[in-house]
Amino acid sequence: MSGTSQRLLALLSLLQTRRDWPGQVLAERLEVSPRTVRRDVDRLRDLGYPITATKGPDGGYRLDAGAHLPPLLFDDEQAVALAIALRTAAGAGAGVGEAAARALVTVRQVMPARLRLRIDALEVTAVGTGDGRTADADPAVLVALTDAVRARRVLRLDHARAGAPPAADGAPPIPPRTVEPHHVVSRHGRWYLLAWDLDRADWRTFRADRVTPRTPAGARFEPRPVPGGDVAAFVTALFKGSRTGEDAWPCRGRVVLDAPPSAVAPYVGDATVEALGPDRTLLTAGSWSWAGLAASVARFDVDFEVLDPPELRDAVAVLARRFAAAAG
Repeated sequence: MSGTSQRLLALLSLLQTRRDWPGQVLAERLEVSPRTVRRDVDRLRDLGYPITATKGPDGGYRLDAGAHLPPLLFDDEQAVALAIALRTAAGAGAGVGEAAARALVTVRQVMPARLRLRIDALEVTAVGTGDGRTADADPAVLVALTDAVRARRVLRLDHARAGAPPAADGAPPIPPRTVEPHHVVSRHGRWYLLAWDLDRADWRTFRADRVTPRTPAGARFEPRPVPGGDVAAFVTALFKGSRTGEDAWPCRGRVVLDAPPSAVAPYVGDATVEALGPDRTLLTAGSWSWAGLAASVARFDVDFEVLDPPELRDAVAVLARRFAAAAG
């Protein structure tokens, strides 16, 4: 690559990192004269980049949005992150799957071989769509996890607990988890590793943004069948507290709410409502525990009657005693 080409790429990279660049600052960063910066800006404009200039003692250059898409410049980490996002969108059923798949092919074609190998190793299962929550996961961690999944090798990892206080001085270190990694899953804007926990002899999900993989990898293992055979359905069931692979809450009950269905329906999630009258609603809902189900019913802030089962009625009685005690 010629010196001019390298300088143009460096200039474009600088313009993409902030909104305004004084011309003198750009010249100092690129170790050229302000006149050379002006010529390079003109070359980038000829390539389709919408760069505007401002005059005056503090004048400089700004990369604006244009009417068409010019060539883009990504560093390695940006390219991997873009490919991860496209692969997730392609399998998420978000209405852009085909376009995302074509975009991934286009991006992959212009990647250097070292990045194509990293992208080809990524195998992601999308479960649902985003709900506004996000948790940053290091692309290097995602690549390491997918590598372990593809190689079918036992993985040792550290998994930080949410809100856990720092370990006290002199406290024994928390031993790493030893797992058989099966799938990397994207769910509601977060990344998880679905794995068989060898220490607990059960399936577990690990938040990727809390995982620190340890090296080297362990022995090879024979993949276990996921209960139910559907990874997305099984992960959804795990988050509902089901261990069988059935996408259903383990605790389900029916209550009658003294409220119109129109006031209840927007807030029930996957529960069902049935009108019993203008101000009475039959709610059939589920939760991971009876106490959790009782609390979710109480949040509607209306009188209600438990129809069934007895376990839900008992949970309501327990919460009533706790609330009464808390009220003094």
